[in-house]
Amino acid sequence: MSTRSVLCFGEALIDLHASGRDEHGFAAGFVPFAGGAPANVAVAAARLGGAARFAGMLSHDRFGDFLLDSLQRAGVGTDDIVRSDQANSALAFVTLDAHGERSFSFYRERSADLLFRPAHFRADTFRDVAVFHVCSNSMTDPVLADTTREGMQRAHGAGALVSFDLNLRPALWPSGTDPHPLLWPALHLADVVKFSAEEFSWLAVDGEQAALDRLWLGRSRLVVVTDGAKPLRWFHPDAEGELPAYTVEVVDSTAAGDAFMGGLLCCLAELDAGTERLDHLVGELPRLHAMLRFAAACGALTVTRQGSFAAMPRGDEVLAFMEQQA
Repeated sequence: MSTRSVLCFGEALIDLHASGRDEHGFAAGFVPFAGGAPANVAVAAARLGGAARFAGMLSHDRFGDFLLDSLQRAGVGTDDIVRSDQANSALAFVTLDAHGERSFSFYRERSADLLFRPAHFRADTFRDVAVFHVCSNSMTDPVLADTTREGMQRAHGAGALVSFDLNLRPALWPSGTDPHPLLWPALHLADVVKFSAEEFSWLAVDGEQAALDRLWLGRSRLVVVTDGAKPLRWFHPDAEGELPAYTVEVVDSTAAGDAFMGGLLCCLAELDAGTERLDHLVGELPRLHAMLRFAAACGALTVTRQGSFAAMPRGDEVLAFMEQQA
């Protein structure tokens, strides 16, 4: 694996999964799992054998201790984590339906992850970074959004790719806010962009081609759209394609997209793929397809397990799964 790291920025939070039912049909209890979309991606990359780091603010509460310990146990570098006594850890209550599809109830107002500022980035934060990864959950607060875009620009200045997973969570946005105009500046700073099919439809209010044309006005060179068990699609300014997904029995879909991103970013870091390399990959379709299939296998294997950090597979598990599926 590359010695240059995948650096993920944003929130780490506690996913509280319902456990059991009382006589009225309510959850009898909740089991805490370490989670948070960018933190999940960092864990996914580390579990696959990549060099992964996480940057963000954690509370000094017990949940913050749990998150820090969980990241370190997963092999994620934590030198870029800052601790705060000024806020608590964010919580997400996770409900799974009969098909393993998740929904969230967030308790994130004035949580610690919202307090990270540009001054908290270390002088060496972006040294030897292959990919800097963020998601839209860091855009819901205006000051944190500025910090996120500052990080994206610093990453570019250090020669890293920038990755953006829309990972839209409408409940995290202030009531009455239209996220569209607030997300486009970040999308234009990203070299690699991932959407779920639902997110792509949400963004593409004027049609898919119009959305893609607008993305190409920025830095984007590779756009990937996942759709569960349906084929995934990829787009480049000069080409596009489709690949079949894996069919598995879904237990918990909570971290599927994050596992996919961890797999893809590990592959890009291994290639040491700068922006120009992304263009070359389109001319090397077998390699691009192999990377996307590996990422899809990471996501598929993850949904067969419960949790977020806890569900992320090792590299050998992914390869064995792909061989069995072949």
